[in-house]
Amino acid sequence: MFIKKAILAVLMTAALAGCETQTEGQQRATTGALVGGAGGAPVGQAIGGNTNSTVIGAASGALLGAVVGSATTPQRRGEQLCRYQDRSGRIYTAPCDDRYYNGNY
Repeated sequence: MFIKKAILAVLMTAALAGCETQTEGQQRATTGALVGGAGGAPVGQAIGGNTNSTVIGAASGALLGAVVGSATTPQRRGEQLCRYQDRSGRIYTAPCDDRYYNGNY
């Protein structure tokens, strides 16, 4: 019994350590998948009433949650580069200003 608990603890530690290096979008997709899977399983069970329905509900919920979590990740300002032209006609790139993010470009 002690061996099983030790293996479980090592696996959970490794899984949590992997989350540290994820981007914000990846973290949101992972969280969405977990929440969607947890919500989809009872719905699948309620609809079908058997194990196959529960698994399909959990998988569908996880997929939908990952997509929504990834799609709703806010875009950070300053990561996009825009092309500008100065008065002498020289074209250069620089971080985008508010006109880009507001759609007034």
